[in-house]
Order: sequence, then C-alpha cells, then structure tokens
Amino acid sequence: MIDTSFFKELDRFSFMVRKRVSTAYSGSRRSILKGRGMEPVSYREYTQGDDFKIIDWKVYGRTEKLFVKEFEEEKSLTTHILLDTSKSMDFRNKFEYAAMLALGFAYLVTKDNEKFAVSTFAEEINITKPKRGRRYLSQTIDLLNSTELSGKTRFDYCMEKYASIIKSRSLVIVISDFMADASAIKNAIFRLGDNELVLIQVLDPVEKNLELGGEARLIDLETDQKLDIYASPRLRTEYQKRLADHIAKIKEPGIQVGADFHTVTTDIPVFEAIFQVINKREAAEKVK
Repeated sequence: MIDTSFFKELDRFSFMVRKRVSTAYSGSRRSILKGRGMEPVSYREYTQGDDFKIIDWKVYGRTEKLFVKEFEEEKSLTTHILLDTSKSMDFRNKFEYAAMLALGFAYLVTKDNEKFAVSTFAEEINITKPKRGRRYLSQTIDLLNSTELSGKTRFDYCMEKYASIIKSRSLVIVISDFMADASAIKNAIFRLGDNELVLIQVLDPVEKNLELGGEARLIDLETDQKLDIYASPRLRTEYQKRLADHIAKIKEPGIQVGADFHTVTTDIPVFEAIFQVINKREAAEKVK
C-alpha cells in the first residue's frame, strides 16, 4: 500500500531537484502560434497597437519599414504515465515499486501545476483523463492501491488505443517489466513515437540475474505454467544473454524514435531511479 508518507519523502527530494525537474518534466512544447515565445518564426508589417519591443530594427535599417516578429508560443507538456498491471508485475514488490515511480513522476509534475494522467494497462487499458492538482493525485493513489493485477500484457493493442487519445505532442512515460513479445513492444513504441517517450523497465534482481542458488521451481505468473530448473552458472549465463537480447530488441525501435530507455531493479531506491531518468533527460536537453 502506498500512503502519504511516501510523498513527504518525495517533497524533500523534489526540493533538491526542482531546477532539473522544471526543465526536464514541466518542459515546454513549441507550437506555431502567434504570441510571445523564444524564437521568431515570421515577420509582418507593424500595425498600430503592436508592442514596440517586438519591432525588428535591423529589418527597418535595411527597408525603412517597420516589421514586427511573430514568435512561437511556449506551451507546457501534458504528462501521460502508463503503468503495467499485468500478472507478471505481481512478483515480490515489483508492482508497488513501479507504482511509486509512476506517482513520483506525477507528483513532480503536480508541483509545477501541470496536467498528468496515470493510466493502467494489461490485456485492456484503463484510460484516465489528464488533470492538474493534489486532489487528482490523491485519487490516483486510491486507484493504484485498489488495482488488481491480472492477465497478460497486450502492448500493441493497448498503446494503439492510448495513442489515439493524445491530441498534441506530450511526454509519455511507460513503466513495465517489458516481459512481452518484442515485436508487439516494437509496434507500441512506434505508435507513441511522435511524443517525448520514456520507457522504464522494472525488474526484480532475481529476474535480472537469476541468482537462485541450485534447484528452483519457476512459475509463470500469467499462465501458471511451472518449470523446475537447476540454476547452474551456465544456465544463468544463458538466461542473462537472452534477457540482454530481448532488451536490445526493445532499445532498437526506441533509438529510432528518440526514446529514453532505462532498466531499474527494485533494490535500487525509488528516488535514485527517478534521478537516473531526470539526469538522462537533462543531458539530452543540453545536447539539443
């Protein structure tokens, strides 16, 4: 269960990263609208009532006519957070950890009074409407605390449905173990690729390293299929290779659409994982 004590910790955390978050998460999207913004996109002749501050005097010097700059208007990004609630997330504390990540990002967006939505998906997707405010955040906590994990993850189907409701370029954060068909995940990434896309893979350390120590019974949480194994060093090496290959197949389409991809394990503090995401986005902004 997630309670308000988590947000007291997050409040202290957000104070430390406020400047980073304001550029990386409240963000800005530029749309070609007439208004005051960062860069001029066109010019028109001066008319009475225009602000003298936006007259381009260099153009006047060449033409002896008054022209004013028309700017791109800055608009804030809406943040869409998509959280995997399939049965595979029901392994030790994996879903609780993923939910805290989702609420952590939602909280940071709320601190800047921007819109966010946390939607859940598995075989179907439960779409919530983006809103602002602490009350909406509290409702989201209640929603996640009452969520029951079930079914498989239909990435392509769910992301297709969600992409259809995004009306303008947004920040989309997908939090999942990404333990699903790689081709379906690839299609999902391309469907969301017109947005600023962040993919966060949450794994338990056992899932990442298969450090079971000898004989073990594995149970597929989505199908209840059981498999008895002996976790030898050779098997562990082969498992880690296959996992790396699977992750590489996810990263490839992500690179093509400019998405950020992160793998975090549940033994890493939640705040450290959030820092990891913010730092990467901050570095990307500096490169731009």
